[in-house]
Amino acid sequence: MEICREVLDSGDKRLQAKFKHALNVIDRTLALYKFEEVAFSFNGGKDSTVLLHLLRAGYAVAEERLVVSSVEVKAAKPHPIRTIYFESSYAFPEIDLFTLETAKLYNLEMEIIRLDFKTGIEALLREKPIKAIFLGTRIGDPNAAGQEEFAPSSAGWPPFMRVNPILNWSYRDVWAFLLACKVPYCKLYDQGYTSIGSIHDTVPNCALCVSSDDTSTLDTSLDGELEEPAQSKDKYRPAYLLRDGRLERAGRLKKVSKSKSENGIASELPGQNLFAASIMVVGDEILRGEVEDQVGKYLSKALYSIGWAVTRCTVLPNDIDSISEEVEQRARVSDIVLITGGVGPIHSDVTLAGVAKAFGVRLASDEEFAEDLRQPLGPNFSGDQNKMAKLPEGITELLHLQDCSVPVIKCRNVFVLLGPTVEEVAEQWKSLVELSKERKLFHVSQGFTCVRLCTSLPDVEIAGPLSEIDLDFPDVTFGCYRESLQSQLVKKGAQSPGGLILSLVGKNGRRVACAARALHAAFAPGSLSELPEG
Repeated sequence: MEICREVLDSGDKRLQAKFKHALNVIDRTLALYKFEEVAFSFNGGKDSTVLLHLLRAGYAVAEERLVVSSVEVKAAKPHPIRTIYFESSYAFPEIDLFTLETAKLYNLEMEIIRLDFKTGIEALLREKPIKAIFLGTRIGDPNAAGQEEFAPSSAGWPPFMRVNPILNWSYRDVWAFLLACKVPYCKLYDQGYTSIGSIHDTVPNCALCVSSDDTSTLDTSLDGELEEPAQSKDKYRPAYLLRDGRLERAGRLKKVSKSKSENGIASELPGQNLFAASIMVVGDEILRGEVEDQVGKYLSKALYSIGWAVTRCTVLPNDIDSISEEVEQRARVSDIVLITGGVGPIHSDVTLAGVAKAFGVRLASDEEFAEDLRQPLGPNFSGDQNKMAKLPEGITELLHLQDCSVPVIKCRNVFVLLGPTVEEVAEQWKSLVELSKERKLFHVSQGFTCVRLCTSLPDVEIAGPLSEIDLDFPDVTFGCYRESLQSQLVKKGAQSPGGLILSLVGKNGRRVACAARALHAAFAPGSLSELPEG
């Protein structure tokens, strides 16, 4: 068949290996089930387009085997690929058109369903029994966590076998196949779209955007035509020119609720949301007191500087179960979780294993992450055999940061920073904040305002007035602690005015200042002194 020939002629060893393995999965499926018992879920996207042509090749091989083994002289009519298409009013018109044209071109036995996936499958199975469905799922897709190449349907769903022939294909593999085989694909991919959902949550990928007044560097589609995405003045390179496959879903818009987020904590004022973060620092040496935790302190300050409240900062041992339990709990109640420590080649570096266990997935070798590690580690890195190249399967995105030698590992709302020192963590965090402004990874806003007052008055004298002022300013957080400020104040050329520090923290600087003035007014002049920032 022409597909097999094109892949062979490409000379791409990696593509040839992936192609051969996918055909083996298809061949095993057709050996287990009859042609009429399997179906193909087609959505017009690049992944299902790849799967379509893999199925064409796989069906051709199976048909040949039937003819050779048949005692009949005349070969039976080839079986059409039974295809399911879920039609939606939110789909791009280009997707609908491409799907219908493809079905006609390749003689697909199309069954159009106008219901959601689960309800549609239930209705279809009642009318025409299906035992297996071919899906274009790849590791990294939101629904891929925990799936294998053969994965029974989830609990609560009608029983069928999910077959994922391209589960271990990368973004690069998908485009290598489509380009090598010269098969048609939806024209949206030539307009800068890299992952297509609905018309409400999909835009061209900003990583492919080029200057509107510089079209000389703009790459054209395979047929030489340059098409501009609708409702956009910018121009975009085709999807196959995206250098980093981990940015594939950068064109998917985040859904932001108008009300307080489920994981947020109580807002300071009506209409304001306060985002909650948890910090986890992994290291037995910190728990033993051998090393002081500077990273957690830095991240706490850094989060407050972008308007986030830190609701928990924990130091954990190098233990998979301890890390797993903490990640599972904090990921559920926090908007984001930041983790440092416990990532490396040593046997005690089990942070990623703990994250994988928390989300119920396995650690799997990642080819692209292995390449990232080879650059800074050089010959000391041993590739897939090194556990540093293993990541939680199906839920991981690698965030490549400017001026950072290694990426940040993102597993849903958990961010693992790889820098072992506070200086390296600081560098990663600053770059991550800049990336988040472009990709909306998390909310970045104006930081908290903090005023610190110190006094030599005893606690019992402070307590009453402080409680009354606290009631008058519910949007300001009041804290009280004792600390030796002698060394800090001497550096600034001042003398220590006392050991009791009152901290006033809030998002509204004017309100914090008002609360500070109220405290000054509640005591004799000179009783409270404001400390410099820092």
